[in-house]
Amino acid sequence: MNSYPAQRMHTPSIQVCWSALVGLVLPLFLVLGLAAPAEAVAVFQIPTVAAGESTWVVDEANIISRINENKISSRFSELAAATGNEVRLVTIHHFDYGDTIQTFTDKLFERWYTTPDEQVNQTLLVLDEVTKTVGIRVGDRSAALLTDDIANSVAQETVLFPLLEGDKYNQSFLAASDRLGAVLGGKEDPGPPNFDDSFDSESTFASAEETAENRGNSTVILVVLLVLATVIPMATYFWYAGFGN
Repeated sequence: MNSYPAQRMHTPSIQVCWSALVGLVLPLFLVLGLAAPAEAVAVFQIPTVAAGESTWVVDEANIISRINENKISSRFSELAAATGNEVRLVTIHHFDYGDTIQTFTDKLFERWYTTPDEQVNQTLLVLDEVTKTVGIRVGDRSAALLTDDIANSVAQETVLFPLLEGDKYNQSFLAASDRLGAVLGGKEDPGPPNFDDSFDSESTFASAEETAENRGNSTVILVVLLVLATVIPMATYFWYAGFGN
């Protein structure tokens, strides 16, 4: 009677199954990681600019051209030399979670200018690129010229109108520097720019509800993909194991 060696079962090992799982999950996380929004910016991450320094523009979002940054800096430098009033413009990609653009602006103002004497002649304007919102903070002495109404108009009209018409960041900040320079220089307020009412701004910016809905949809998709990435390798393993038997 002939004897034959027992047939070896070609059952995938746990290591092979784990490798398949990693091979599916790792690219998923890499893709999601690349697609994720940039990390929010906290106040302490913004370079410090003390009162009296010659830095007038801090473009962390990198949305202002070098030529226009130089123009704005020159205007504010001349304003400070002539009147003592200092203005600084800051752009960020996105403020830290839990903040609003105004609370971020207030925190940055108080971090840069720590005493009442340093704050009185300061004006700080901050724009958030993601939400396209603007905060402004004005010191007590500068506020004698740059009243609350004018300051709010600068932030909500002079800066935002060009953005509503097509992300015209350079035009926005040049107009703001012109208006701030005029008002803080003791001249008549030129007022906000004209806004083209025919432009459909509603199609440009997502509402809070739409943002929340999109975030919820992304979470659902992520969970589904993770479940599939886990279940498929396991099912494949057991299928091969059963086929081998």
